[in-house]
Amino acid sequence: MSFFVQVTPGVQPKSDNVRIVAIIFAVILVIMVVAQLFTFEDFPALIADYLLPTGTRLAPMLAAIIVSVEVLALPFLLGMAVSPLMRWLSMVCGWVAVAIWIKISLWLVITMNVATNAGILGATIKVPIGWWTVLFSLLLGGLAIWSSRGLWPRVPRAK
Repeated sequence: MSFFVQVTPGVQPKSDNVRIVAIIFAVILVIMVVAQLFTFEDFPALIADYLLPTGTRLAPMLAAIIVSVEVLALPFLLGMAVSPLMRWLSMVCGWVAVAIWIKISLWLVITMNVATNAGILGATIKVPIGWWTVLFSLLLGGLAIWSSRGLWPRVPRAK
């Protein structure tokens, strides 16, 4: 038994298409994160404008969680050499990021909120609210499922 965590190489994709889909998903997440972090000081206020059931007091925490899970999803998608636990955590963070955006976009469309920015690109670029944001979030979910299915982390068995 090793006391220190062992870094393992990334999982080989089941097909070339999976690697392409994972990289596309990673590029989309990087664009979203960079835009959100570029004006991060305004991002919590933008989330507070959504009038979510969590209230406006938790908006800064939700903004930090969104950006964190988007960044933590990248090691799995890029096939970086990390520990098996980090690979699993990274895969789950990709799912969580997509789930958050699906819930937020559905909330904004269903409640016909007065907010004018969907927030997918933070406060940097104004993205109009509509059913297309729900569709975009669902498409991100499809990319997450496809990537996870093709890059599923395998636990090495002891010999």
